[in-house]
Amino acid sequence: MSTTPTGTEPSTPPKSRYSMGSTPNMVRSLLVIGALMALIWFMTPRVNTLGGPVVDVHGTAVQVAKDSGWPISEAVDLPKDWKTTSARYVKGTDGLMTWHAGYQAPSGNYVAVEQTRDATQVWVDAQTNRARRIGELQIGDTTWLKYERGAKVQNSLLDRRKESGAMTTLLTGTGTFDELKFVAEHLGPVTQ
Repeated sequence: MSTTPTGTEPSTPPKSRYSMGSTPNMVRSLLVIGALMALIWFMTPRVNTLGGPVVDVHGTAVQVAKDSGWPISEAVDLPKDWKTTSARYVKGTDGLMTWHAGYQAPSGNYVAVEQTRDATQVWVDAQTNRARRIGELQIGDTTWLKYERGAKVQNSLLDRRKESGAMTTLLTGTGTFDELKFVAEHLGPVTQ
């Protein structure tokens, strides 16, 4: 227990005039914080919403068709206001290799072409986000199954062939059924 001489208080250091919160000090502090925030904002990379790099769906599709031997499809002769966004060949649900080509409609909606051989129901459920089947749509000679997921905007059209070795084609995304139908009407086999 420390003792202090009687009649004296422990000495406290005098307060800094800067810490007393004057208006000029507050303005200087806000200027420093604002400058740091501006520096961070300028240094942070951002996605370019005006358009990303051009994706060569056709070139990728030709290579995938050559490597896999699959009769894959791509959207051909789409109007110039449709943008290609992605193209890949990856292992998907149930270990099935999946060809994927992504397109952005003029409305900003997204439509993906997903294809695999010998699709399982697990693959279909995963690609459609477990959407419910709501009917059928006839496009040319093909009957497409319509799927709609209400909680999250996702529409899908499925052309599922059940025979062994057959390709299954799924059009899916935030696109409307009219946009999905438009892409379906432009699907064609990949040619070299």
